[in-house]
Amino acid sequence: MRIPRSLAIVLAALTLAGCGGSSQKLEKLSSDAVLLAFGDSLTFGTGASPGESYPAQLEALIGRKVVNAGVPGEVSAAGLERLPGTLDEVKPAMLLLCHGGNDFLRKMDEAQAAQNVKAMVRLARERNIQVVLIATPKPTIPPSVPAFYREIAAEARVGLVETVVKDVVSDRSLKSDFVHPNANGYGEIAKAVQKALKRGGAV
Repeated sequence: MRIPRSLAIVLAALTLAGCGGSSQKLEKLSSDAVLLAFGDSLTFGTGASPGESYPAQLEALIGRKVVNAGVPGEVSAAGLERLPGTLDEVKPAMLLLCHGGNDFLRKMDEAQAAQNVKAMVRLARERNIQVVLIATPKPTIPPSVPAFYREIAAEARVGLVETVVKDVVSDRSLKSDFVHPNANGYGEIAKAVQKALKRGGAV
């Protein structure tokens, strides 16, 4: 019996939810592959030194170049506008996409943020670039991760690191201020991304 596409997406999303991330199969990255870490201040590394950002720490963990393309304060609409040129410039084998947090902080429309993130994933996939989504939580008490990250990852069949940012910003010992991790917090994000890449077979 053919499973309706909508039901297939829901089932895949439930599978992602069960493991707190994605078991999506990823293509093996060559030793000289370049990864593009794209996002806002969480990617830039606000609250820590440049060498302590999650992209810098991830680069050391996986032995592959990770380009930090984080712009503090950027909302998802601006990220969507910036992404095509950045992809063309860097020509990465993989996009690590961490976006949406500033939309939530500014109480912007969540549905539009979802559409923007989905469009960024589509831009990369149209260029045959692998994608791993890093979900960012809404600043609720406690922080909560919007379901759209899981749904986009399931529909597009891309990797997902769903809970690590939420876990880090929920732990005061891992933060430099109200919303940004410290060096140890960025280290936790880097280790979670490394785990997802290993689980998927990319490294």
